[in-house]
Amino acid sequence: MITITLEHMKIILSHPTGNAFVRSAAIGLLEADSLAGFYTTIATFPNGALDKLSSFGPFAEFRRRGYDPLLEPLTHTRPWRELGRFAAAKAGFKGLTRYETGVFCVDAVYQSLDKHVARSLQGKVQQGITSIYAYEDGALHSFREAKCLGLQCLYDLPIGYWRTARKLLQIEKDRWPDWAPTLTNFGDSDEKLARKDEELRLADAIFVASRFTADTLHDFPGKLAPINVIPYGFPPVGSPRTYSKISSQQPLKLLFVGGLSQRKGIADLFAAVSTIGSRVELTVVGRKASDNCPALDEALTKHKWIPSLPHNEILKLMREHDVLVFPSLFEGFGLVITEAMSQGTPVITTDRTAGPDLIENGRNGWLVEAGSTLALQEAIEKLLRDPQSIESAGRAAMETARHRPWEVYGRELARAIAINTI
Repeated sequence: MITITLEHMKIILSHPTGNAFVRSAAIGLLEADSLAGFYTTIATFPNGALDKLSSFGPFAEFRRRGYDPLLEPLTHTRPWRELGRFAAAKAGFKGLTRYETGVFCVDAVYQSLDKHVARSLQGKVQQGITSIYAYEDGALHSFREAKCLGLQCLYDLPIGYWRTARKLLQIEKDRWPDWAPTLTNFGDSDEKLARKDEELRLADAIFVASRFTADTLHDFPGKLAPINVIPYGFPPVGSPRTYSKISSQQPLKLLFVGGLSQRKGIADLFAAVSTIGSRVELTVVGRKASDNCPALDEALTKHKWIPSLPHNEILKLMREHDVLVFPSLFEGFGLVITEAMSQGTPVITTDRTAGPDLIENGRNGWLVEAGSTLALQEAIEKLLRDPQSIESAGRAAMETARHRPWEVYGRELARAIAINTI
């Protein structure tokens, strides 16, 4: 057996906000002895000042920026722009966080950290770094500088390519015109789209979390570096659960979790459930993508709607439902899929998510054609005819999750980096 190590590599990892896949990437690189530094905006560590501050209500958001203490010596923070975004949002100063143009908008946060990393690279080269690993919208300036310094540029694309998104979602605008206000993915400026393309052109290797995301890059107008598909990991598996008995008196309990946009296929979901009628009960968790969509407002009145829940409460809700339905039409991965499966809740999802990478249709979940209301309806009705399949699929989903914790993703990413940079 050949063991691939990264001891000859020293990598800078950069991401402004951090999340489960960034944490796992950092730990995977650290365990491979290749992490030279982790750059982010805000990071909290056990018993640190920000960690203690997060116990107070207004600062509870900082809990989401918690990292393994092993990363603390290698972590560099640039908090001010992100703190400004927090404060402006809390105070209701929408102009300061206005999309792309606000001084504290998400784009400003990403670019501020990216420029800071770029300025830091010269000194890091003298310390022996060989590569920088950065994410979409936060890689351009550091990649440009890296090229000047002879460093490798490793690029992570968490969601599909923008040209494919526009092509597929334009179909949805035509198919569901009343839901068009929820399709907010057409607002990127030409300048921002050009930055995305330049990041891809500068990349020496590209990493994605699903085959669907990899396929979207076929629409890139030019040659790209090698593309590596490494699905994300699953959260900790829940304890054994019981499954309800579906009958004429006990409807099938369906759950949707995600942004309320037709990008997530919610018009198809509402239409399918409406056709099936009282045999199913739908709960929807998520914030509206638009406050100017009467079709969405009307649909929500017919079902149980919860705008927001803490993460642990979402996991609990998943265990209380029979099936998660996630009919997304354009998804880089879909973390709610892995969350539900880890709780023994099987998932109906589409071929435009990580579903095909994780789900064997009919065994540990179900796959349907994206954008087909009929296919979604038929999948739900099949479960009504064969409710026993829910428990068997749920238990199989839990086993799938048990064999792919987040640590596996981190290790696989580290190995893929080694293969692409030898």
